[in-house]
Amino acid sequence: MTDSTDVSTETRPAPEPEEAPRKRRTLSPWLEYPLLAAVALGLAFLIKTFLLQAFLIPSGSMQNTLQEDDRVLVDKLTPWFGSEPDRGEVVVFRDPADWLAGQQTKPPSTVQKALGFVGLMPAADEQHLIKRVIGVAGDTVECAGTGPLELNGEPLTEPYVYAGNTPCSDDEGGRFKVTVPAGHLWVMGDHRQASQDSRYHQDDPHAGMVPLDDVVGRAVVVAWPLTNWSTLPIPDAFTPEK
Repeated sequence: MTDSTDVSTETRPAPEPEEAPRKRRTLSPWLEYPLLAAVALGLAFLIKTFLLQAFLIPSGSMQNTLQEDDRVLVDKLTPWFGSEPDRGEVVVFRDPADWLAGQQTKPPSTVQKALGFVGLMPAADEQHLIKRVIGVAGDTVECAGTGPLELNGEPLTEPYVYAGNTPCSDDEGGRFKVTVPAGHLWVMGDHRQASQDSRYHQDDPHAGMVPLDDVVGRAVVVAWPLTNWSTLPIPDAFTPEK
């Protein structure tokens, strides 16, 4: 007796011929490069409009917190969610009432022009200042003699004031007592005897105050040069109860 084994006789379809690989379509360099440039400019515009923007420190009015020619990154996102500048923050703002009139400014470098062109830094002809917020709406700020600076009747301890400076200046403009109106800020530089800040513009249309509408954002970090890299936290002197 012979064993038999069943063998399937089902026929399988013949494999289909493989398709030739499709050629990747590429743009002509004449189209690709302008397109990439447009995308880069678009991203730069979005970043500088809604997220971060770099600003050049033009003077020593914020020493030693900031040095001349430092580059700081400014948070422009937070204000979009309704947050307003708080006491102790370092803010960048547009010149509110010709504070920079008559002051000499350095001509922009090639790098600054290039970054200004793509929007990562302000254009060379834009006028901005950077100071520390001392008083917000409803606060009373007072200076008499050489200090200390008083906020709502309480003296402030200000370790950020430039070494050798006094918190207040015993001169015209340096002696004051003001109450900050709604929608405004009172700002001062950390280099007190070398800062033309709110104290010295009390005769302008805003009485030396900075309108909130002119605030670009809060400086959060010193990004360049790397040797000066640091964050810019709110000092302990500005506690919530003040």
